Amino acid sequence: MATSRAGGRVLGYLESKKNLAGSACGVAGLGLTLAGVAGAYWPLVVAGLYGAGALIAPPERVAPPHHPDPAEQLGVVREDFGRLRAYLAEVELPAAAAGKLAELLEFYEALLDPGWVAEVLAADPESVHTVSRAVRQDVPECVDTYNRTRWWARLSPGGESPEQQLERQLAALFEEAERVTATLREAEALRQQTHTTYLEDRGRS
Repeated sequence: MATSRAGGRVLGYLESKKNLAGSACGVAGLGLTLAGVAGAYWPLVVAGLYGAGALIAPPERVAPPHHPDPAEQLGVVREDFGRLRAYLAEVELPAAAAGKLAELLEFYEALLDPGWVAEVLAADPESVHTVSRAVRQDVPECVDTYNRTRWWARLSPGGESPEQQLERQLAALFEEAERVTATLREAEALRQQTHTTYLEDRGRS
């Protein structure tokens, strides 16, 4: 493996701008040698010109790592939401929790549905992160821990029931989704207000 990496580095240098520029200058040195200018010191002249060419060549640009923008992330979250729905379709939940979960999923679906609302969501990375975390982590964890805890509760009943815990969790997620919506609504209201101010100022000028 180390040999292959070393071979890759050598090949990369051979194809680099530094080597190409140095080689071009080295060829020029050979030309001077054939013309009789370099004399007995032609190896030094060729090597010196190669080194000079390699030094003045611009460095290779290493592409920075690519991170998906919020719009790309939203497309992936939309796919994850589809998988979440398929998972939840196979899970049996108490009626009250199932109703709250259905409302929550409608909320997420409305935000993620392709269109101008999703475009507004994509413009707010923090809101994208919140929805993404809920779809990928929070909702599946709520349902999975409910099913696991319910089994243990049958063996040792007492305390707050798993059903009550699940309802509290879903209520907290619903409040979080409402806060996301409020944030996006405020951003749109600010955008409208800014445009109004711009038009009024333009009219005065």
